[in-house]
This record gives sequence, C-alpha cells and structure tokens, in this order.
Amino acid sequence: MNVLVLNCGSSSIKFQIVETDLDLIEKDTDRRLARGVIERVGSLALISFQAEGGPKVVEDAPIRDHRSAIDRILRFIVSAEAAIPGIRSLSDLHAVGHRVVHGGERFKRSVRIDQAVIEGIEECIELAPLHNPANLRGVRAAADVLGAGIPQVAVFDTAFHSEMPETSFLYGIPYSLYRRHKIRRYGFHGTSHRYVAYRYRTIHGIPREAVNLITLHLGMGCSACAIRAGASVDTSMGFTPVEGLLMGTRSGDLDPSILEYLAHKEGMGLHEIEAMLNKQSGLLGISGLTGDMRDLLAEEAENGDRRAHLAIEMFCLRVKKYIGAYYATYPGTEALVFTGGIGENSAAIRERIGADLDHLGLVIDQERNRSVALGEATRIAAPGSKLDAWVIPTNEELLIARDTVRVVRDAPRRW
Repeated sequence: MNVLVLNCGSSSIKFQIVETDLDLIEKDTDRRLARGVIERVGSLALISFQAEGGPKVVEDAPIRDHRSAIDRILRFIVSAEAAIPGIRSLSDLHAVGHRVVHGGERFKRSVRIDQAVIEGIEECIELAPLHNPANLRGVRAAADVLGAGIPQVAVFDTAFHSEMPETSFLYGIPYSLYRRHKIRRYGFHGTSHRYVAYRYRTIHGIPREAVNLITLHLGMGCSACAIRAGASVDTSMGFTPVEGLLMGTRSGDLDPSILEYLAHKEGMGLHEIEAMLNKQSGLLGISGLTGDMRDLLAEEAENGDRRAHLAIEMFCLRVKKYIGAYYATYPGTEALVFTGGIGENSAAIRERIGADLDHLGLVIDQERNRSVALGEATRIAAPGSKLDAWVIPTNEELLIARDTVRVVRDAPRRW
C-alpha cells in the first residue's frame, strides 16, 4: 500500500508517502517515497517537496487554505518531476493517515475515520483548540480532493498514554472535576515515545513486555515518558502540552498561583497569560534571545552570553529532575532513550543531561556520544554503565503509515 501521511497544523502541512503493508512491516522494510512541507498556508506559502533520491523542489506560491495545499501536494506526487516509483495517478494512493493531536478518553487507539469519529474529534476541540481543528481541516480536505472512497485513519498523540494508571493521570484537585470535565493528564508526543520504544525492543530482540525505559523527546516541544512493559505509565506533559519540561517557548511546570498574581500585577487577561506560557516562555523567555537550542549553544560558546547559559542549564536540570523522579518511582529502568530534534542532534545537551548521574548508574561515553551519526540508532552509554543510554531517531510518520495499514486491513493492534 502507498500511504499518504498528513500532519496538518493551523498554517502548515507536512506530508510523506510511505510504501508499506503487513508483510513489509513484519520485515521492517517499509520505504519512504516522498516527503515535504507547505508553510504559511493562507498567504504566500513556502513549499518544499522531495521524492526519495531526487532533488529538492523549493518554491513559493499563494495557497489559500488546506484544500488548496493538499491539492498542490497531490499534483507534485503524480507529476513527472517527482517520478515516484509506483505512483502514476491518484489511484495509486491507497489510504491516508492523519496525525491527530487529542483523542481525549474516547480514542485509545488508531481508528478509521467516519462521521462518528469526526464528531468525536470535534468533541475534543476544547482540549486542543489550536490543533484538532487543523487536523480536521486536513481530513476534510483529503476527502474533498481524493474522494470519499479512500480510507482515512486517525492516529492520536494521546493514545499511547491513554492506559496510564489513575495515580499518574489524576491531578490533586476535587475528583468531581475529573468526572464532570475530564480534567486529567493526557500526555502528548505519544507516537514518538511509542515508536522509539518499539525500535529499542527490535534492536535488542526482546518482547514488548520486557521494555522498561525512560524516553526523552526533546525538541521545540519536550516531554519525558516512563515506560513499563512497553506501555506508558507516566509522562511529563499534562492536560495541555504546557506542563512538564522547559521547552523552546513553553514554560513547563510552574505554580498555578502565578497566573492570578500576573493578572493582578500586570493586568493580564487569561488569553494573554496563556499566550505567554505557550509562545513567550521557556528557552526564549529565559534567554531573551531565541527558543532554538542551536542558537543558544552558539551564543554561549561564542559570546559567553549569561542568559543563554542560564536557559541551557535550566533546560538540562529539568530533564534531570524528571529522569530522577521516574527512576525512583519505577524500579527496573534499563535505559534512557534520547529522541527529537535536540535529543537526536545535540551531543552537548545529551552530555550535560547525563553528567553527574553516576549515582543512578549512568555513565555516558563521550566519544560515542559525539560521534552519533545522523539518523542512526546509537548506544552512548559507557561499557559497564549500569543504566544504558541510547539515541534513537523518531519516525512518527512511519508509525502513522503502519497504523493506517493495520486499521485498513483490520489487523491486530501492535505497539
């Protein structure tokens, strides 16, 4: 099957074409055929497409909405310019897999999209007002362009965390608020945490039930996840993606009384405070420069910028605190797994996070850490380290494509 994977944001669409089926999944021989992104949907959009093994196509063009964006993606896919093997017309696309951010308590696994599923995703909009509407625009646009006959599948960021125990997902507020309004920790980045846990067990040739990890998805958004017997039992993001680790522009954990204090002292409304916590905080807020870790590391190294250094140190300390909490709470942790843009690409950040954790039995091999090859799973723990450590590149699009195949073929769910 050729699966079109769509990740629709409010003003952007990322896509991949993945050739996969049940046999290719079993052999781990799926193939990415093409990928790309359209940014600034609704204005003069920036377009970047690339068929696997071919040149990158970069251009700008007016793209008014998600339907126009998906139409532009599909025209590239079937073009002679792309020359994608096995795809000559839209009939050679067999299914569409969508990243959907929030499934609430209703969606605990990937599902084929029908009207009832659309209504369920709509019911979760109040839990993810910035994301679920954009995800639904992608679903509707794909149906408009490709026709109602092509199967579409929703793969939820929250699904991997949906079976956490109550002790992990409940907040210390009146239980009636959970019963009435479903206020609880949902967790996010579930597709990424689930994928790297899968890769870890395939690398080691062990069953899912033997996978006991702490996974660290570190990028512009960051989250930690405690995994026991292959399942998520705790995670740092909560009711929204703001909770947990310090991130590029998100604050992470803070005392909720600060919100009332800011409203009183600064005259800020709730929407202003929410915008600040999501878009003006984290690395950007501390440094006053940027939320991009690469730029902060450069500022620290080249100019000795004090606040850049402070932001980096705070970032690493927060990660260490979650590692320590999960290690203490869930005995039997075998390894840390780093993934995400920072986790996969920044040896300096991995080194700082791993420093002074020898009391947990972790010793990072600095030579291995600094020689991690782009896109390759690599063990970075030193020989004899009691707690193992790995860098495993995430591949959420591949997992979405595989789930799409399993749902369409009515195959058993496999994490």
